[in-house]
Amino acid sequence: MTILDKIVERKKEEIKVSRSKTSVEELKNSRFFGRRPLSLKESIKNRSGIIAEFKRQSPSKGIINDQVSPLEVITAYEKFGASGISILTDKDFFGGSFDDVLKVREHINTPILRKDFMIDEYQFYEAKSIGADVVLLIASCLSPAQVEEFTDLSHELGLEVLLEIHTEEELKHCNTKIDLVGINNRNLNDFKVDLQHSVQLKNQLPENILSIAESGIYNIEDFRYLKEQGFDGFLMGEYFMRNESPGVSFSHFIKNIS
Repeated sequence: MTILDKIVERKKEEIKVSRSKTSVEELKNSRFFGRRPLSLKESIKNRSGIIAEFKRQSPSKGIINDQVSPLEVITAYEKFGASGISILTDKDFFGGSFDDVLKVREHINTPILRKDFMIDEYQFYEAKSIGADVVLLIASCLSPAQVEEFTDLSHELGLEVLLEIHTEEELKHCNTKIDLVGINNRNLNDFKVDLQHSVQLKNQLPENILSIAESGIYNIEDFRYLKEQGFDGFLMGEYFMRNESPGVSFSHFIKNIS
């Protein structure tokens, strides 16, 4: 089994437990469910284009930074111009939680991406209930039919969809309803980073869809190269989170690319 297979199997167990504790109807009655979501698409066009991520750890890198508070980091991300905020909600593999979203939702006016492994419709009601604005669909976890089904459900709930692809084969998961397409520079099976591979995939996307470069952006040169190649947005987390003060790191990065 690949790490992705292990995560998906664990996710199925988590969903089963969550569903037994909290029904969809209860989620619909939660604090943020009636809130009108923000648009990441519009924010990407109007601000820095960077979706700044709060991530404590990952399966490939272990602990990245588990000493900072979500509120401190994320309010700094917003202050210095992030177009969106990505928050990991997977606990076992990434050290995230719903609390990380709930602690910041009322304090920021920037779109929040619930970054998780979405494989069941229940999770979309969860995302809405905690105040997320956008959900991530990972093509390698889903069939093209599931992507379309989950996109329809997301839109019914007022959520935007970021579809993540990594291979040419996964281009078939794209459909006209998708809001943004993220191209992961890192292979989820062997964790190798290949920016050129991502550029080749980006050039095969429909011209009218917003493209997001994800993962493996380790310096300003990588960022500038991908921007020159036509990417509209950039999902970055580890680059900032490896610093003692991720918000300060982000502010310096923004100054250097301005």
